[in-house]
Amino acid sequence: MPVLQPIVNIAELLYQKGITDVVVSPGSRSAPLTLAVVRHPHLRVRVMADERSAGFVALGLAQQTRNPVAIICTSGSAVYNLSPAVAEAYFQQVPLLLLTADRPHEWLHQQDGQTIDQVNLFGNQVKRSYDLPADYTHPDARWFIERSVNEAVSLARLAPEGPVHLNVPLREPFYPTANEVFQAEPARLITTLSASPTLAPETWHALLTEWERSDRTLIAVGQLPRNSALLALLSKISDELGVPIVGEIVSNLPVNDRFITHTDTFLSGIPDEQAEALRPDLLITIGNSLLTRNLKTFFRQYPAHRHWHIQPTVDRITDAFQSLTTLIPAEPLAFLDKLFADIDYQQFLQGDDDDDSHEFLHHWQQADRKAARLVAQTLSKPNQSLTDWSAVQLVLEQIPPQSILHLANSMPVRYANLCGLSEQQAVSVSANRGVSGIDGCLSTAVGAALATDQIVTLLIGDVAFFYDRNALWSSPIPPNLRIVLLNNDGGHIFRLIDGPSRQPELETYFETPHGYTARNTAADAKIQYQIAAKAETLTSLLPDFFRPGSQAKLLEIKTDKRINQEQFLAYKSQLNNLYTSN
Repeated sequence: MPVLQPIVNIAELLYQKGITDVVVSPGSRSAPLTLAVVRHPHLRVRVMADERSAGFVALGLAQQTRNPVAIICTSGSAVYNLSPAVAEAYFQQVPLLLLTADRPHEWLHQQDGQTIDQVNLFGNQVKRSYDLPADYTHPDARWFIERSVNEAVSLARLAPEGPVHLNVPLREPFYPTANEVFQAEPARLITTLSASPTLAPETWHALLTEWERSDRTLIAVGQLPRNSALLALLSKISDELGVPIVGEIVSNLPVNDRFITHTDTFLSGIPDEQAEALRPDLLITIGNSLLTRNLKTFFRQYPAHRHWHIQPTVDRITDAFQSLTTLIPAEPLAFLDKLFADIDYQQFLQGDDDDDSHEFLHHWQQADRKAARLVAQTLSKPNQSLTDWSAVQLVLEQIPPQSILHLANSMPVRYANLCGLSEQQAVSVSANRGVSGIDGCLSTAVGAALATDQIVTLLIGDVAFFYDRNALWSSPIPPNLRIVLLNNDGGHIFRLIDGPSRQPELETYFETPHGYTARNTAADAKIQYQIAAKAETLTSLLPDFFRPGSQAKLLEIKTDKRINQEQFLAYKSQLNNLYTSN
């Protein structure tokens, strides 16, 4: 058996465990791992030269496939460059498998190159770390490697999903000789069965009793992938039980007459009397984090008397609003489906008339409609210059139906949330809201586009775009990628939030103007490039921009940050009118 055969066999074990995608960053120490996956006939291997970008590309792939994606990198500081993507995956609960090559540990602190302490390097940002042996002569070492890889892949999938680290010390030689067979052998597969928690009948009875005692029940949806079955169920719960369904664009709740999606507008500075009318007796939350401060602040300042949070596991207590009374270990769709069926049947037996029970829902819906009108009025003022916000509205109106939208952090995701997407568009929305950093937004969208044939549109600001340009370094750039770049020459968000916007150092130390355009970046990456600075130009370019083609496309939208600020401040000045006018 060749010296490195147990390491080469990892490729076959990844395949047997259901992994199909691997992202590799070039390196010598990691060569055995790289050659093993590249030469495996059933693994799709993509190369990203920048490890930070590679981590986010893998994240984007895993977001779309909901299957672990493996990442291979060499030793030393290269491993640290995976950290931002690892942290995002951990808090967004996306499965990744990190295979980091390392020097044997006896060479640590011996003035050897590319050698750092990699054991447990990612700390608490991974579900678990494994350190494989550097010597494989004893059968127990090979057994340990197989067992660890089996366990690591299963753990990445186990709810809550997340990244798992396998540190792989490797001795030379790294490369096979001319006559050496470098091929994975069958590996022992250990299947880990999944199980869904069930609630005892008496527990269900207690929950139903709490529901019956609550005159005002509300369901708040945090960030979740689009799920048609869940949306249909939430619609039925709202229509038939009179329950407000509150969420945001990252919740994948569409704008319609039923769901409540404009909370960032109508909860801003809401008077106590109106807030009390919207306070639920029972709050039910599902999904990950909420996007907007106003919605989170409302639930904290006006806490529900009872708060259920539904999540698949109880390893951590998620109490985002400091009001949690019951943590329910269940898949949200399955739990809500049974809850609705039981309540609906009970009301049928009792002959309940639901007409009077929808008053609470109507309060929320009326506030939402007022907010929607205010947003529409802000964006429809005549003779208005093109702004980031109005540009986002035009883009979202023309985005292809049943496509994928990635929202970069800072202002793009917030503008998109203010606008929303219609139910008929059926667009799936993703965003890196686990840690909410601007690093890696472009790379994540590239990874998403690699995972599908659908059009993937990225809405991104200039600072986030230029920060992550290495996403476009490694080819091929998927032809279904569409990049909408909002370029206002700096960190525009600092001009819109109260603290930095009042400081004389705003422009130099917060906004950091740069004067760049994306023209040269697009040319280097062989991406179609267009630019718009007027609404008429943007409107005329969008149909062709979204049309499928053989190349990725980048549409740069140039706006004036001061006009952006004027529009947003004018909108904020009108918020109080929501409660002083009919």
